[in-house]
Amino acid sequence: MNKTTKMTTAQAIVRYLDNQYVMMDGKETKFVEGFFTIFGHGIAVGLGEALDTNPGSIKVMQGRNEQGMCHTAIAYAKQNNRRKIIPCASSVGPGAANMVTACATATVNNIPLLVFPADTFASRQPDPVLQQLEQSSSLAITTNDAFKPVCKYWDRITRPEMVMTALNNAMRVLTDPAETGACCIGLCQDVEGESFDFPEYFFAKRVHRITRPAAVDEEVEDIAAVIKAAKKPLVVVGGGVRYSEAGKAVEDFCTEFGIPFGESQGGKSACISSHPYCLGGIGVTGTYASNIIAKDADVVIAIGTRLSDFTTGSKRLFKNENVRFVTINYSRYHAYKMDAVKAVGDALATVNALAEKLRAANYKAGYTSEITEAKKAWAEEMERLANIRYTGDDFEPIIKARDPRTVPEFVKLTSGKIPQSAALAAIRRVIDPEATIITAGGSLPSCMQRMWTTDKRGGYHAEYGYSCMGYEVAATLGVKFAEPDTEVYAVVGDSSFQMLHSEIGTIMQERQKVNILVFDNCGFGCINNLEMNHGIGSLATEFRYSDGQKPTGDLIPVDYAKVAEGYGLKSYTCKTIEELEAALEDAKQQEVACLFDLKIIPKTMTDGYESWWNVGIATTSVKESVREACDEVMEGRKEARDY
Repeated sequence: MNKTTKMTTAQAIVRYLDNQYVMMDGKETKFVEGFFTIFGHGIAVGLGEALDTNPGSIKVMQGRNEQGMCHTAIAYAKQNNRRKIIPCASSVGPGAANMVTACATATVNNIPLLVFPADTFASRQPDPVLQQLEQSSSLAITTNDAFKPVCKYWDRITRPEMVMTALNNAMRVLTDPAETGACCIGLCQDVEGESFDFPEYFFAKRVHRITRPAAVDEEVEDIAAVIKAAKKPLVVVGGGVRYSEAGKAVEDFCTEFGIPFGESQGGKSACISSHPYCLGGIGVTGTYASNIIAKDADVVIAIGTRLSDFTTGSKRLFKNENVRFVTINYSRYHAYKMDAVKAVGDALATVNALAEKLRAANYKAGYTSEITEAKKAWAEEMERLANIRYTGDDFEPIIKARDPRTVPEFVKLTSGKIPQSAALAAIRRVIDPEATIITAGGSLPSCMQRMWTTDKRGGYHAEYGYSCMGYEVAATLGVKFAEPDTEVYAVVGDSSFQMLHSEIGTIMQERQKVNILVFDNCGFGCINNLEMNHGIGSLATEFRYSDGQKPTGDLIPVDYAKVAEGYGLKSYTCKTIEELEAALEDAKQQEVACLFDLKIIPKTMTDGYESWWNVGIATTSVKESVREACDEVMEGRKEARDY
C-alpha cells in the first residue's frame, strides 16, 4: 500500500507548494518561496493554522489590500521571468472580490498568479455565513464565481482530496508560457480544516520543465518565404522576447539582416536601447522613429506580442497597402492575429531557426539611410523634450487642448515648475543605469515608452496590458523582492497613487528600500487629454472642488510628502528640476524607502508622433468640436485594417 499522511487540506496545500520547482535551460529554480495573505475569518484558522504550524521553507508575508498584495506577486513573477511566484490568499467575500482585478491583470499580461480565496461552507450548514454573497437563483454561486472570466484555471475545493488534482492542474497552467495567467482555487472554509490521508507521493518534489520548442520547419519556411520577399521589414519585440530571454538573439538577427525593431510596452528592455537597430517604443505611445518606419514597412515580424491596439495603432499604423504580417509566438491564439503567416514556438528557438533560413538565402533588408535618419530625428526630439523648462506666463505646454485656467492655476497653487518630459529625462540622468523602473496606467507609460532608455535587460517594468492604475507602488515591493540588490524606482501619477498605495505599509514592514516618484498634476491628466482632444470639456478628470453639479471649481492640492511621512518614509517635495536631481542624489544614501512628491505642470506629457488611437466617440452631438473630432476618428477608421 502507498504510504499516507493524515493532514488537513490547508496543510497539504502548504506542503505541496513548498516542493514545486521549475527548470529552464538546465537551471532549476524553486517556484514558491513566499506566501502573501490578509487573514480574515475565512482562512485565519484553516490556512492560517497550516502556515503558522509548519510553513516549511515558505516565507509568510502580510498584505494590506488584497489587490495590492496580488500586484506585488505579479511584479515579482514578471521580474523573475515567470519562474517564481508568490501565492496569495484572502478571506471570503470582499477580500476575495478585491483580488479579481489583480487576476485580470495577471491573465491579460500572461503572468502566473495563484490565488486562494476562501469560499462558503461546503456543508452549507452556517449559510449565510458572514460575508457570504447569496443568489436566490443558485445556492452554488459565491463571490468566487467572479474569478471565472479573469482566470486561466478555476476550481473550488469541496472535499479534501480534490486539492490534489486542483493543484496539479494549477501548476500545469502556471508553468505553461502559452497559457499562463491567474489560477484561482476557492477554499471552502470547513474543508480547509478537514483531514484526509494524503499519499506521500503527492508531496514529492516536482520539477516542471519550461521548454523551448521551435516552430515546426514548415512554419519557419512559411515565414522565411514572406520575409525574403521584403525590402523594408520591421520587427516588433513583445513580452515573449523578454520571458524567453531572447533579446540578444533578436538583436543579432536584426543586425545580421539589417532589420530595425520597435518595442511594445511588454517587450521594452528585452533588447538594449543603445542597439543601432532599436527604434524604441512603437504604436500609439511610440517614438517618431518607430512609427515613421512602420508606415512604410512591407513585412511586420511580430515576435512574442499580443498585437494590442496600442502596439498596432488600432491597426492603422502600418500603412503600406501591401504590408504582410508574420508572427512568432508560443501561443497559437496570439500567433493567428492580424491574419499573419505564423510560426508557433519559443521566441529564442524560432528566431534562431529563422535566421538559418534567411542566412542560407543571403537575405538582407533593403534599407539605405531611413533608419539612421529616423533615429537622428528622434534623438533631436528627445533632446528638446529633456530641456523643456518653465518660463513664466509665456510658457506653452506640449498639449494644446486644455482648460486655460489649469496651468497658471496649478503653478500658483503649488509653485510646481517641473515639465513631465524633463522630469523623466532628469531621472534617467541621475539614477544608476542598472536600476529598474516601474510604471503602469496613465500618461506616464506613454512618456516612458517613448523616452526611457536602458541597456539593462528587464530594467523597464511596465504593466500596460491591463493598464491597471494602482499597480505601481505594490509592484516596487515585488520587483525589490526579485532584485534585492538593485535600486528600484516607480513613477506613478497622483491619481494612481490615490487609488492604491496601501502596500507602503508592507514595504515598511519588510524593511525594503524602494523609491516612489509621485507625479502630481492634480488629476487624471491622460484621460483629460483624451476627452479634450476629442471636443469634450474638462469633465471630472482634474481634481477640482465641486460646484454642486460638476467638479469644476478650484484645483485641490495634496501634500503627498506628508502622506509618506505618516508611514515613516523619507520624503522629498520637488518643485523644480534642480530640486528633483538633488533629491534623487540624496535618496541614494538612504536606507529607508523614499517618496518624491513632484509638482508636475499639467499638459507637459509627450504626444503625437504619427500615432492614432481608435476611440468610441459620439456620432451625434450639439458641440461642433465633438463633430469635428468624430470626423477625424472616422477618417482614421477608414485607414485601419478590419482584422
